[in-house]
Amino acid sequence: MNFKTIAFGKSDGVARIVLNRPDKLNSLDETMQRELGDAVLSTQTDPGVRCVLITGAGRAFCAGQDLGDGEEASISLDVGAVLEKYYNPLIKAITGMDKPVICAVNGVAAGAGANIALACDIVLAAKSASFIQAFSKIGLVPDAGGTWVLPRLIGHARASAITLLGEKISAAKAEDWGMIWKCVDDEDLQSTCDELALHLARQATTGLAYTKKLLQLGWQNSLPRQLELEAEFQRAAASTQDFREGVDAFRHKRQANFTGR
Repeated sequence: MNFKTIAFGKSDGVARIVLNRPDKLNSLDETMQRELGDAVLSTQTDPGVRCVLITGAGRAFCAGQDLGDGEEASISLDVGAVLEKYYNPLIKAITGMDKPVICAVNGVAAGAGANIALACDIVLAAKSASFIQAFSKIGLVPDAGGTWVLPRLIGHARASAITLLGEKISAAKAEDWGMIWKCVDDEDLQSTCDELALHLARQATTGLAYTKKLLQLGWQNSLPRQLELEAEFQRAAASTQDFREGVDAFRHKRQANFTGR
């Protein structure tokens, strides 16, 4: 696949997607919106991909929507149509993917850029990175799933404050609040995320997919319903080749060789 605004590569079961407009802080113009969506969707249907890693080039992860170079371009933009065409399908693809998605936040993540990152399953950030719900500063509302994910990650009080005030949240505070998994030294971010992605790509893919689904459904289900689903999904996971391989490896005290089947 040939892209203009992202870098895309695959190796060892990991698909790596790099937002690549560093001169624009990786802000999302229409080309990048389309290409990012296409790249994510392609990984879902690729049996050779067992983990996805998303990061940014340069000093920013993503500054959010590119509002254009001129006042007229920004004002005339139908943001609702952009959400319906690009952002909403992207968030659904990331959260609905049956393989883990890691985000390496290498710098500022603002607006939709922050919420795309937070839609991923595991989020790591460089210590110099920050998260900004900048919508209120230009008279807009949080989008790209922000109003759904933020209260679930950090609670209503903190979600209300950071979205209404538009305050910058450091990576360290994001970790402390539970907004992200962890922050690491800047120079260690990419190697840490690469190692994590490779580790996940070598795990039992179907079991990870069921786990991801159960965690999402747990927000809306009653405990009795969730217990039913755990039994249902456990039954399905136990029928896979990877389960048999895992048990055999455990019994013989060897490293499991999972194949994702």
